[in-house]
Amino acid sequence: MALSFLTLSANPSSIICKCRASLPTAPHALALDATYIRRAAHLADKSAGFTSPHPNFGCVILSPAGHVAGEGYLYAQGTAAAEVQAVDAAGELCRGATAYLNMEPGDCHGDHSAVSALFQGGVKRVVIGMRHPLQHLRGNAVRALRNQGLHVDILGEDLTSNHIEDAQRECLLVNAPLICRAASRVPFSVLKYAMTLDGKIAASSGHASWISSKQSRNLVFELRGRSDAVIVGGNTVRRDNPRLTARHGGGHMPMRIVMTQTLDLPEEANLWDMAEVSTIVVTQRGARRSFQKLLASKGVEVVEFDILTPQEVMEYFHDRGYLSILWECGGTLAASAISSGVIHKVYAFVAPKIIGGKNAPSPVGDLGMVEMTQALNLIDVCYEQVGPDMLISGFLQPLPDMIPVIPSRDETFVVDPTVSPYESRIIFFYKTWDLYGALSNFSPHPIQMGDENGDYVTWLSVEHYYQAHKFVGVDDPMAQDCVERIKSAKSPEEAARIGRSMQKQKPNLIRSDWENIKIDVMYKALKCKFSIYPHLKTMLLSTAGSVLVEASPHDLFWGGGREGEGLNYLGRLLMKLRSEFLGESSSSSETPSLTV
Repeated sequence: MALSFLTLSANPSSIICKCRASLPTAPHALALDATYIRRAAHLADKSAGFTSPHPNFGCVILSPAGHVAGEGYLYAQGTAAAEVQAVDAAGELCRGATAYLNMEPGDCHGDHSAVSALFQGGVKRVVIGMRHPLQHLRGNAVRALRNQGLHVDILGEDLTSNHIEDAQRECLLVNAPLICRAASRVPFSVLKYAMTLDGKIAASSGHASWISSKQSRNLVFELRGRSDAVIVGGNTVRRDNPRLTARHGGGHMPMRIVMTQTLDLPEEANLWDMAEVSTIVVTQRGARRSFQKLLASKGVEVVEFDILTPQEVMEYFHDRGYLSILWECGGTLAASAISSGVIHKVYAFVAPKIIGGKNAPSPVGDLGMVEMTQALNLIDVCYEQVGPDMLISGFLQPLPDMIPVIPSRDETFVVDPTVSPYESRIIFFYKTWDLYGALSNFSPHPIQMGDENGDYVTWLSVEHYYQAHKFVGVDDPMAQDCVERIKSAKSPEEAARIGRSMQKQKPNLIRSDWENIKIDVMYKALKCKFSIYPHLKTMLLSTAGSVLVEASPHDLFWGGGREGEGLNYLGRLLMKLRSEFLGESSSSSETPSLTV
């Protein structure tokens, strides 16, 4: 059974959704448009659980004869655009066809591959489920398509009907994490718990294995796979000693986060095993310094907060680039998270069991409510039977309305000429979908670099090249195999995962001179990227006079760190390269000076 934000079951009859009331019949053309937009939305969701959460794009090409000629979806950041895949699959049937997109294209600033594919493929009409929620990408592709002479219809603006509203909602749901990122400074957060019919998450003794069925637990694996991270509290670590792994058999493994005020945690725990996936402990500043050192010796990252609250923690992980967080905590932390307003959706697995117990814990602690009229009502509630259990899900707060058009930069400048995002002295970049995300080594821009034999080899991104060169030249079959695996990785994210994992597990496979040459390796790859893509070079040059900071709060070598304590080597290299392009540097040495 595949879990999706769109539908939770392969058997639609098992779901009762309040938001799915019967709709009046719409004109045939609108109903057809709605059908294929929904199909595009479902396609967009297909990569969930296999890669880190990212903007979800799906595309369906409908031939003039009314047949599906091609389909595609974005597998991961840095892979081929959904529109490119669909056009390639459709071939000549694209001529005069209609393309259905769940969301306006815009995976990375300056990447026009989706628009170019639709235009060059001969598509005549494009139907878009929603505009891009990120301000710097919103409306760009729509204008570009219309400027190329394509007819563009947008749900809710150019097309309206009950069927269209239903399809539009599915487009919103499939990119709910991205919409929340655009509208607030917290990731999309889901609270999940399993309880008995009498509302208990454990017996009075604390024993809780298992409340829900195996079928429900398998769905939890899928929920974890759809998330950037899973959060638990200190009580859960002490009581349950969880592993918090995702689905069995591979796929994306979310980061594990422990939130604890006192750092009163066991010295040995499954979460301190870093073999498969890393763990981050967030705590109050100054808590148990000696234990922090113990955790660090095990490879666990500890992040201190002056004031440890769910809101502060979520804002931190928003800055870290996370889109989706799954909360699997106990009642005390769940109540705090709900009160802080960071929880967007709830998944409650209700088992047909009664355990009783005056002191048996419940899924949500004290919220300070004394009257039933104060109760929080879920919206868009869905019910699904999962084995013997009942899964109830719904939103605690509605998704932001993306229909009103937020003023663009140009429109804002007309209202207030003093407002310009380009005048900032410091320019931050991190995720590829951010305004200056194309500066990142993870951006989806293939490069060609010479190898040790003098032959040119194509790498799908700078990150592919960088990770592979940790192992290049090492006389070991395992290292050579690792190079090939990284080279064939579908996305920069997967290339990084392979390289980092192998470096952690088999440090003896890393080339002996790596620490001395890794800066030079990165610089050469960056120079190649910005030299062969004119629009990227233009973007880099447009930042002249500004300090470039890679905004990773946890990478203290390539990034700037959480509070500016990082070395920011990636930003330094880009500024050196910018200076070289501008002719401000007379140095032509291969190893750049890193003085800023």
